[in-house]
Amino acid sequence: MPEKKTEQCKRSTKSAQVLSQQSECQITMTQEFTFSIKRIGFDEDYHPSENTRVTTNFANLARGPSRQENLRKTFRMIDNRFNALAHWDNPQGDRYAVNLEIISVEMNMGGATNGNALPLIEILKTHIVDRKTGQRIEGIVGNNFSSYVRDYDFSVLLLEHTRNQPESGLPDHFGELHGKLFKCFVNSSEYKASFNKLPVICLSVSSSKIYHRTENRHPVLGVEYQQNEYSLTDEYFGKMGLKVRYFMPPNSVAPLAFYFSGDLLNDYTDLELISTISTMDTFQKIYRPEIYNANSPAGKHYQPSLKYQDFSLTQIVYDREERSRLAVEQGKFVEEHFIKPYQTMLEQWSASYAL
Repeated sequence: MPEKKTEQCKRSTKSAQVLSQQSECQITMTQEFTFSIKRIGFDEDYHPSENTRVTTNFANLARGPSRQENLRKTFRMIDNRFNALAHWDNPQGDRYAVNLEIISVEMNMGGATNGNALPLIEILKTHIVDRKTGQRIEGIVGNNFSSYVRDYDFSVLLLEHTRNQPESGLPDHFGELHGKLFKCFVNSSEYKASFNKLPVICLSVSSSKIYHRTENRHPVLGVEYQQNEYSLTDEYFGKMGLKVRYFMPPNSVAPLAFYFSGDLLNDYTDLELISTISTMDTFQKIYRPEIYNANSPAGKHYQPSLKYQDFSLTQIVYDREERSRLAVEQGKFVEEHFIKPYQTMLEQWSASYAL
């Protein structure tokens, strides 16, 4: 790991007295969680910063000898997908472009930025450019979701628990700290000052579950699928305060999982929803072509599989094996520099924090 990143996450352990004012995310008599939000354009010239999680999907695309061609093709796919969905008053299919911003969130323990912030999560913000009117339209924040603590939960804590206690299910309180940190951020003054709407996260459906097509159809989100039980990811995001619905947009071949709070169908405009669909449908075609670039669409009863053979590859280089390996390394990083040094404080805060 880069030396500077390691130094930024080192802190001395301090004892804590938990306050009753949990809504302010306070953790001690003199300390509280505060958040710093950094923005960087995700375009052809993007280079991952030293604080970016190297397992972040868009960072993976932006490394190596094919980086610029990868990015150029990715953005072309996103724009083409957007225009195909936003086809009204768009006879040439080129009216809109999607601009992306990487939102990096750092958490400060102590009420002020002191140079020792923990890189917490990274998400994407979409912006829509209407070439016909020259208007730049706000999109949705969220989309892709990357988290150091999530890496720790799945790639360190859960793996070790499963290895040592294979029949005992999940570790106690699995995902609770991460969920409360996320809710703390979304309810923070920093989030509310930066974003007008709540986040929507869009991920792949689970290969361990069977999804059933319903008769419900949305003009943009497409046909809705449902399942009989939640996946581990669904439950994990539930602890973040997010519900889930599964939709297969028009001309897609598999449903996407949309995680949100509020009302997915009514809180966001069609163009906002299309910006998320076009971005994440494109990413999933690159990341999981067996599912999202299959040569036949999902049927009435559908179980995704990464072993499916009848699919097409994009012309974009993506190292899936590297991402899995680095997730373990980064999970151990957050364990060493955040979970262990602050374990007592975090357990006290998590036990008493509520919204």
